[in-house]
Amino acid sequence: MSTTVTTRRTVRPRTVALWVVQAILALLFVMAAVPKLTGDPLMVDMFAEIGAGQWLRYLVGTLELAGAIGLLIPRLCRPAALGLVALMIAAGATNLFLFGASPAIPLAYLAVAAAVVWFRRPAR
Repeated sequence: MSTTVTTRRTVRPRTVALWVVQAILALLFVMAAVPKLTGDPLMVDMFAEIGAGQWLRYLVGTLELAGAIGLLIPRLCRPAALGLVALMIAAGATNLFLFGASPAIPLAYLAVAAAVVWFRRPAR
């Protein structure tokens, strides 16, 4: 006699919501990275104004794109979000101190990425 055991996996609404948030955040970071990596004139001018050179534009775009990809990979989502938090701290400071602009957008992204870091912490 053969018995079949089926296990039912319960999907929690919190888990689904967190993945949706991560996917949206990933999309936003892809949208931020593409102009930097494709040489959009606005981005070229902005990074020229910073004065560090265009290598920084490529670095920031690459980090944003890597973070976006990492947000979608279960084993990497927490470290990717942590890296994006650090990147958004730098972006907020750059907006505020170098451009005299509002740091609201980088700080909003920072808050969402920090929430991902918090909710993806290892279970104890």
